[in-house]
Amino acid sequence: MRSILTIYRKELCDHFSSNKFLILLSLIYIAGLSSTYVALTNIREAASSLDEHVFLYLFTTGGDILPSFITFISFFIPIIGIIFGFDAINSEKNSGNLSRILSQPIYRDSLINGKFLAGITTLSIIIASIVFIISGVGLLSIGVAPTTEEILRIFFFIFICVFYGGFWMGLSILFSVIMEKTAASILTAIAVWIFLMFFLPIIADAVANSMAPLADDSSLAEIARNYSIINSISRISPATLFTESIMVLLVPIGGNLLINNVGYLQSYSMLESGEMQLNPLSLGQSLIQVWPQLVVIVALAIICFAVSYIIFMRQEIRST
Repeated sequence: MRSILTIYRKELCDHFSSNKFLILLSLIYIAGLSSTYVALTNIREAASSLDEHVFLYLFTTGGDILPSFITFISFFIPIIGIIFGFDAINSEKNSGNLSRILSQPIYRDSLINGKFLAGITTLSIIIASIVFIISGVGLLSIGVAPTTEEILRIFFFIFICVFYGGFWMGLSILFSVIMEKTAASILTAIAVWIFLMFFLPIIADAVANSMAPLADDSSLAEIARNYSIINSISRISPATLFTESIMVLLVPIGGNLLINNVGYLQSYSMLESGEMQLNPLSLGQSLIQVWPQLVVIVALAIICFAVSYIIFMRQEIRST
């Protein structure tokens, strides 16, 4: 345990004193505060129509030019996780520091565990700090204090963000373990992110249109089948699972419709005809809706780190 804490403190110092930490922190703060300014402007304009969960609109409201904060954070979290993990092991190997570190009374598993925990801690600090800053700015600007349920929703949001970032960090550490060059590990991790984030939805749409083609006179059942195929394929990506979970948590009114394939279209048609009014989900109902997505995200983060841990423990490390 002492050796893990030693590596953990050393990696934390390295992260906090590095230029990449300062750059990422600045980008997150600029994006977060910009989206907050747009959200506050739109909230003031629509103040009369906002009667419940006003505080959560700080994170979910966007504008014509700038998107909402949750859109920004969905984009930045994978980048942060990849940057903090892509050179965790192979940079130490290439510099010759790994053999010197392990020649000390430090266990091999303490090294990778300490690096992963330090990366998760740094990621948590970045996400929690910008969320608390946005909450403080919103509290001073709109003058509406968050309810207990809204506070709990925000904490669950931070929790999901940390585990989502942990998945990408574990994946980049895995590439750092199995690849010798740091350039190869970061390029591979970014390639996986680009494929899951941008190309998988295109593939899902093409497969759905080939299996369930739509026409101008398509019935609701045909549209629902097409939408169901798109959703099923898109959920291969952790980005889709993350988006669905945070939308249900931060958009209590209607957010749950995102994860209901057929019910989405039926509910939408009923809303358009005025036959149904949506009621906000309670926190418990929201958690019931998102627990499958949350379990998968946590499991993927654990699996990625576990695989990298096993491979690293079995590698032969020679002094150079």
